[in-house]
Amino acid sequence: MRTTILDSYTADQGRDAWQTLRQSCALTVHLRSQRSQVVDRCRDAEAVITNKVAIDAQALAALPSVRYIGVMATGTNVVDLDACRNRGIVVSNVPGYATESVAQLVFAQVLQVTHDVAGHSHDAKSGRWSGSEDFCFFRQPLVELAGKTLVVIGSGAIGSSVARIARAFGMRTIAAQVPGSTNTGRMPLPEALREADVVSLHCPLTPRTERLVDEAFLRALKQGAILVNTGRGPLLDEAAVVAALASGLLGGLCVDVLSSEPPPAGHPFMDRGQPWSGRVVVTPHIAWGTIEARARLIDEVTANLVAFAAGRERNRVA
Repeated sequence: MRTTILDSYTADQGRDAWQTLRQSCALTVHLRSQRSQVVDRCRDAEAVITNKVAIDAQALAALPSVRYIGVMATGTNVVDLDACRNRGIVVSNVPGYATESVAQLVFAQVLQVTHDVAGHSHDAKSGRWSGSEDFCFFRQPLVELAGKTLVVIGSGAIGSSVARIARAFGMRTIAAQVPGSTNTGRMPLPEALREADVVSLHCPLTPRTERLVDEAFLRALKQGAILVNTGRGPLLDEAAVVAALASGLLGGLCVDVLSSEPPPAGHPFMDRGQPWSGRVVVTPHIAWGTIEARARLIDEVTANLVAFAAGRERNRVA
């Protein structure tokens, strides 16, 4: 089967990690592709694998040979699923590969807010500890997680893993109701927010959750709460979040995703000149990307395509 990978680099980091897949198909690998290159690069392909390169109905209409699209991620918004269904194209994704990786980063970010590990290390290495009049020094007040309340919005695999780790820190955990969800046994969102010392977002991006974190959401929070978003950037109304940081309503912000990626120069979350900048932790969409998670991703992408070639359904979403 003639197979094209459009954007392998974020998964393979430029090394040839596709030996197993090569045994099953005639493989062409592109490290990166622009949307305008999709048709030319996939013209003869029967299978296409994409991470973040969008494949829309117009592109599919120009690619009559394509029978399968493998999304190298859990989210499938980069592919027009309705157009694929209309054309009989099978689409698969990779759920669950980054659960522990994402949950781990949530607490790396939270601990950076509560303890500023990087800042203390920097100052110690810069000589501030050596010049201290005391045996210790503090850049900021330090806060324990034990006894605090974590509200998880989206209690799927990742949210559940985050809650498990939080309980190991001695935190109380609350699963909040996600707008539009029919799941039961969740605390109503406004009630949960009033309890929150930390809020972690793990819900899908839908019309009901887009800009979920708006002015009303933020006003419902306990003063000084920490907000964590490792889910989807558009879950936040970024202007409302900036206002909450400036007013002191938000005690900390941890984000691994933004509404536009890569972000434009001058994005306010990365403005070091703001007085609240020290309460903001930004990482460049790395939560999914541990060595172990990327290896699982590549294995799952391979297994999905092998299953399709053998006539079996595996992680099919269309």
